[in-house]
Amino acid sequence: MKLDLRRGSIRLVVVLLAAFLMALNIQTFVNAGGLYPGGAQGLTIIIQRIALKFFDIRIPYTPINIILNIIPIYIGFRYIGKKFTLYSMIMVVFNGFFVDLIPSHVITHDPLLISVFGGIIAGVSLSICLKVDATSGGTDFISIFLSQRKGIDAFPIILAGNCIILTVAGILFGWDKALYSIIFQYVSTQVLHIMYRTYQQQTLFIITDKPAEVCEIIYRISNHGATLMHGEGSFEHNNKMVVYSVVSASDIRKLIPAIKEVDDGAFINSIRTDRVQGNFYLKPRD
Repeated sequence: MKLDLRRGSIRLVVVLLAAFLMALNIQTFVNAGGLYPGGAQGLTIIIQRIALKFFDIRIPYTPINIILNIIPIYIGFRYIGKKFTLYSMIMVVFNGFFVDLIPSHVITHDPLLISVFGGIIAGVSLSICLKVDATSGGTDFISIFLSQRKGIDAFPIILAGNCIILTVAGILFGWDKALYSIIFQYVSTQVLHIMYRTYQQQTLFIITDKPAEVCEIIYRISNHGATLMHGEGSFEHNNKMVVYSVVSASDIRKLIPAIKEVDDGAFINSIRTDRVQGNFYLKPRD
């Protein structure tokens, strides 16, 4: 009970920190550069700017963002996990609260610096949020649902939605801001791929004299099985066992040292895997 309470407290603190960092980024780099993030955040900002420019109405960030997240939150509760969705709702609500609370501040007027460093902060804030099993809402729910429950690569769908947002922004507010927003989104995506690797896979080919021990390590650390193949060395023509397995990229940093500890002579080839079809285990969200 105490351990669960401690974990929940840490999770809440990290989510609130991510919400504040993301809000700070919106009120400095994003608004200063007139940029448009992807997903529900970008759509929220577009609605705000349309209301201000064409109707001279200043709408708070929070109510728009919450309304846009109603359907994604339903998807989260129904298909992904209740605790996961609850912490994501906290992220959405407090992110909006901090955006409306923090005054806008210009750090630099250089649009390239704004795009790059704003993208870095956006990627970092989303990554630390995902590491404690929460999201910033919007398309993150849809992406996780399609990846985890349907085995579908959601990137083309999310990209198409972001392209629509940037097209609307370019038509209404100028193409220079829309083009710089592409840099912003690209940088944030790259930071996310570096820091958060749960939905990325790696293929392992391990030539070892201790296949049983290696398979046990793979199963214990990653909850994935392995396939054993017989091989023959081309130089000395010795019989070798090849262990083949596909694991989550986030497990690689634990797996390889553990395998080398059991068999320091093992030859390990780790290859990035673009797509997996079939029964691939993913840790439940709750």
